[in-house]
Amino acid sequence: MKINRITYLFIRRCYMVPWMFHQIIKAGNSEKHTIQERYKKVKNVCHKVNQYAHVNIKVTGKENLPKENGFILTPNHQGLFDVLLLIDTCDKPISTVMRKDLENTPLLKQVMKALDGKAIDRDNPRQGMQVIKEMSEEISRGRNYVIFPEGTRSRKGNIAGEFKGGSFKSAFRVKAPIVPVALIDSFKPFDVKDTKSVDVQIHYLKPLYYEEYKDMKTVEIASLVKSKIMDKIEEETKKEQNITK
Repeated sequence: MKINRITYLFIRRCYMVPWMFHQIIKAGNSEKHTIQERYKKVKNVCHKVNQYAHVNIKVTGKENLPKENGFILTPNHQGLFDVLLLIDTCDKPISTVMRKDLENTPLLKQVMKALDGKAIDRDNPRQGMQVIKEMSEEISRGRNYVIFPEGTRSRKGNIAGEFKGGSFKSAFRVKAPIVPVALIDSFKPFDVKDTKSVDVQIHYLKPLYYEEYKDMKTVEIASLVKSKIMDKIEEETKKEQNITK
């Protein structure tokens, strides 16, 4: 019987699980640790989780990340592993914005606390606007954020869902760079019931700077970002198909 990859991880590396949680919980003390120190601890744990879960990551475009902090990453969303993959590959500290119904998910909950993450209640517009306001203020002070414009994971593999314009309001408010991120096969670590090595791809695309999107509506920005991500996914998928022929 094939088992879930995370179940396999917990069984085979059970002696490491308490250490992982301890490291992230310890990093959650913002009074003792800077965001850089906390991020380093969380990043180390995420790297080990991916390593022990047999997740091989191909990453490109890290040079596209803005030199100065105060930007927003906007990836397509395929599953719960996405945050772990992004933290593992992004050298600059990033905080997360997740759906409120996920904020008590083990490990994600601890990661969000350690990195000052935020939870959005999609059924509460007022709360959502407050989160966007807080994000805007923090981005203007140099904090970097990950927000998934689809709002929820795609159920169609490498085909992204609709990108919501509201996801870009915080960046628009403070004229921050928007970095599209193309995730490929990142649904497999959770969805494929197998413990064999799995390959995923993360591509950090060239950022959109305020001068490029200042005259656009947020729904137009959303459409543009999605098209850039889907173009990259199609490009990489075609490469893989040609290799296997």
